[in-house]
Amino acid sequence: MDALFDISMLGLLAGLSWAAFAIVRRTRQRRSAWESGLTAQARVVRAWVTTQVVNNAVRRVQWHEYDFTTLSGGAVRFKEAGGPRERAVGDSVRVHYAPHEPDRATAAEPQPGKDVAAAAVWLTVIAGCAIYLVHEWVELSRF
Repeated sequence: MDALFDISMLGLLAGLSWAAFAIVRRTRQRRSAWESGLTAQARVVRAWVTTQVVNNAVRRVQWHEYDFTTLSGGAVRFKEAGGPRERAVGDSVRVHYAPHEPDRATAAEPQPGKDVAAAAVWLTVIAGCAIYLVHEWVELSRF
């Protein structure tokens, strides 16, 4: 039974580590796209909403799929969560992209300070959860 508990705790810590990695990766990708200075006109080719119900609370996430052409002539299509609900199929928007990763573009307006602050808050929450898990793991392992 102790082995199952240890494996469960390791799995939870691995999940928290993956979440932290994903937050840092996406923040760096958006920052790279904004700092590159490269923009293109993109067209919304698809828009949809996903719904999650957690503790009887409904959470809706707006998704958009964009299609654009880079300066070098390459066609790129990417999906991004967020964005305004009124953005519809066929709308034209400006996207920011990095030359080495055009498929990691973003249609969000540059807000690097807000992006870093949000990432810092989430990383702090994840670190707090990890510290609590390790503390409980140590305390419960004494029995």
